[in-house]
Amino acid sequence: MKEKKERFISLDEVITRTSLSKSTIYNYMRGGKFPKSITIASNRVVWLESEVDSWIEEKLRRRAK
Repeated sequence: MKEKKERFISLDEVITRTSLSKSTIYNYMRGGKFPKSITIASNRVVWLESEVDSWIEEKLRRRAK
């Protein structure tokens, strides 16, 4: 079986996928309610796609209950 490679996604992509604003994403991160970003350059942060997807899936599971 082929392992899925981790992929970085940008803040714009996180905003698109979650429909959250930039400030809400950073507030959730500070409160431990959203995956932490990864700094890959002095002016560039990204998220692991799998972590953001898991966060979205958890929200959907909670909704289904």
